Amino acid sequence: MFEGLLQPMHLILILIIVLIIFGPGKLPELGSSIGKAIRGFKQAMNEPEKKSEEEAKKIENKAKE
Repeated sequence: MFEGLLQPMHLILILIIVLIIFGPGKLPELGSSIGKAIRGFKQAMNEPEKKSEEEAKKIENKAKE
């Protein structure tokens, strides 16, 4: 159903439309803000993992004492 949905020609067309809408001056700013959003999302996804590891270390330290 969605085979070949984003072929290279489609991506080029999307890039051209974005360039027309935002202009070449705003593209670096747009890319930067998207990058920051992705980094924030990744950090938020890793936080529960880090918290559980920290809690496990605390429990281990208490058990050793």
